Amino acid sequence: MAKKGKQYLEAAKLVDSSKAYSAAEAVELAKKVSFSKFDATVEVAFRLGVDPKKADQQIRGAVVLPNGTGKTQRVLVFAKGEKAKEAEAAGADFVGDTDYIAKIQQGWFDFDVIVATPDMMGEVGKLGRVLGPKGLMPNPKTGTVTFDVTKAVNEIKAGKVEYRVDKAGNIHAPIGKVSFEDSKLVENFTTIYDTLMKVKPAAAKGTYMKNVSITTTMGPGVKVDPSSFTAVKN
Repeated sequence: MAKKGKQYLEAAKLVDSSKAYSAAEAVELAKKVSFSKFDATVEVAFRLGVDPKKADQQIRGAVVLPNGTGKTQRVLVFAKGEKAKEAEAAGADFVGDTDYIAKIQQGWFDFDVIVATPDMMGEVGKLGRVLGPKGLMPNPKTGTVTFDVTKAVNEIKAGKVEYRVDKAGNIHAPIGKVSFEDSKLVENFTTIYDTLMKVKPAAAKGTYMKNVSITTTMGPGVKVDPSSFTAVKN
């Protein structure tokens, strides 16, 4: 395990690792112990009681955060004809078809999210080996394979984040920046929590929401008491 730096160790002293904080306290503390010189990203990590090896317990989707993420996503849309014009009008950064497929095959990756119309997926599928490992493959579950390109682009630009359970049953997602007001981070946090509760697989046994923590880029994690979420909402 990598040796922790002096700043990290000093910051970690301020966090009681045996305690689960309320959502508001956790956000405040995570910001306080963030020592990076730049406007760090605030992330949430959920450890879920699911078995991702089973098809009926794989959790994947997307949610639009009410206050955005603080990062503007560069969107590439694969579409033709009217749908290409629609994507351009909606504010997509790059729009095309086979020309962009060729560029990606040559190693171009100056984008963050891909949206594709269903009729383009035959061509886009050829990039599976390149896009798959990077998590960039468009998927109907996350709303990135659709004929409604205007809605897809607008949502991504507004702060849509994708979530996907990993092999260990964890989900990581950004909820904003350290410069955000606490209340906005809590609201984004609660939105993701509510979404994950709604998509709880019927087959999941035992405790579903095992562990929740908030962290910042390079900063120590702060445990959150999930029951405090309901208190924040009501």
